Amino acid sequence: MAVEDLVERRSIDVVPDDERHGTAFSQFTLWLGANLQITAVVTGALAVVLGGDVVWSAAGLLLGNLLGGAVMALHSAQGPKLGLPQMIQSRAQFGVRGAVVPLFLVILMYVGFFASGSVLAGQATAELTHTNDTTGIIVFAVVTAVTAAVGYRVIHALGRVAGVVCALAFVYLGIRLLDRVDLSAMLGDAHFDLPMFLLAVSLSASWQLAFGPYVADYSRYLPRATSGRATFWWTLSGSAVGSQWSMTFGVLVAASAGDAFLANQVGYVVGLGGTGLIASILYFVIALGKLTVNVLNTYGGFMSMVTSISGFRGRRTLSPRGRIAYIALIMVAGTAVALLGKDTFLTSFKDFLLFLLTFFTPWSAINLVDYYLISRERYDIPALFDPEGRYGAWRWDALTVYGVGILAQLPFLVTHFYTGPLVQPLGGADISWIVGLVVPAALYWLLARRGTPHVPDGTRYALASAREA
Repeated sequence: MAVEDLVERRSIDVVPDDERHGTAFSQFTLWLGANLQITAVVTGALAVVLGGDVVWSAAGLLLGNLLGGAVMALHSAQGPKLGLPQMIQSRAQFGVRGAVVPLFLVILMYVGFFASGSVLAGQATAELTHTNDTTGIIVFAVVTAVTAAVGYRVIHALGRVAGVVCALAFVYLGIRLLDRVDLSAMLGDAHFDLPMFLLAVSLSASWQLAFGPYVADYSRYLPRATSGRATFWWTLSGSAVGSQWSMTFGVLVAASAGDAFLANQVGYVVGLGGTGLIASILYFVIALGKLTVNVLNTYGGFMSMVTSISGFRGRRTLSPRGRIAYIALIMVAGTAVALLGKDTFLTSFKDFLLFLLTFFTPWSAINLVDYYLISRERYDIPALFDPEGRYGAWRWDALTVYGVGILAQLPFLVTHFYTGPLVQPLGGADISWIVGLVVPAALYWLLARRGTPHVPDGTRYALASAREA
């Protein structure tokens, strides 16, 4: 394959059939590689750091990964059918311009995840390059941006490589960890605490749900005939296996290491493996794992920015120069946040994860109800680019439900800076994400089913000629 064939030409436009390729199994390798990484380890560790025990923290994380992963995988199954990035399809629910409301929050999410990934990967990169954390963060950010600029094929290839390399590294680290800990004592110290259990569920569910706004971006090149069921199961299994593996490792590390892990998450994990050449290899593996998911965040951020702006400017395709400019914006913003927040990482990251749920569970609920229950996979794709078309510029019913969904969660929300009034009667448990799924799903279904003029008889794929950006 020529080098120019590796560079992606598509952005928010429909992927034509003659450019479709791959199988649903590609979703397993990508999402396995994206989840076998240090930030997922830290997410699992938080369940213990914040007060949980090993057994029930691992069980809560598993439940959250399965529930959140199922929602995320339902979004993935939309990719082969429509051939569109995830957030473009949101225009059918929110309007061509109204989709900018959740999109703005999605872009903030990408910047936040880029920043959090850069903090940990920057530590590893600094060790590899014998520099400081600041330099490591900047070097890592530049490599991430360059990889994201190349696009879809390289992202999937990176996921396949990272999946194998990181799996081998985690097997090795797991063996080393089990040599150091008294596993039977940890398992025997189980004591169920509902708030802590639900916190663990929320941590992993938020991890999975945060992939929802861009997961279809990485399945949209699959042939249109690809089974939605296969896409769902391969996505769910790759993401749930990878994240649970990493998070369970994080639970055991936090339970055995305590303050030693909190002081230097990357350094402690690498120290489990050894010193010298082995340490260098492990630092490289950590950087590789973070590169995989940070490329996804950068690519998703760029797609979301293009989607937002094109809703007002009416453009469907993007020039190479425009692509580089959008990616550079994500890189600069994420790097700035990483440099500012690197000294308070753990507290900030936990609040960031849980607060994300407030905004993305209502979006997921509305999108999935519309796709599977109201529109039943039938969309007028040309109208997604026309503010005067079938979906209009703003769909106030969906936007209102979205706002209600956000507000409905606030009484149940628990973060460092805000705790809702109904949290204490529930024993301190955070169930806001459950409310954020159920309330908007029910409201949107009740409203949308009463009138469905926006639903075509079948999916229309033909697009008018596009203007180059």
